[in-house]
Amino acid sequence: MAYLAGLESGAQVEFGALQRDLSLTEGNLSRHLGKLEEAGYLEIDKGYEKRRPRTWITITGTGRDALTGHLAALEEIARQAGFAEAER
Repeated sequence: MAYLAGLESGAQVEFGALQRDLSLTEGNLSRHLGKLEEAGYLEIDKGYEKRRPRTWITITGTGRDALTGHLAALEEIARQAGFAEAER
């Protein structure tokens, strides 16, 4: 999710590029993406590019909001545990 959230709004990443960048197996990445799609956090579009099948992944607004909320919760846990907020 963080990888996708780092892209501009509406930008897509191709499955093969995501797989290489994250060093995941095809099956492992497919499973994770499927669960995130079921939750409404991602959109997965399949099509063809130069007659080759391609899969493109886009983070949704719901996905960005969920990630932002998750990161805020982690920061709060760190704050309560006495860790100083990381300099930005």
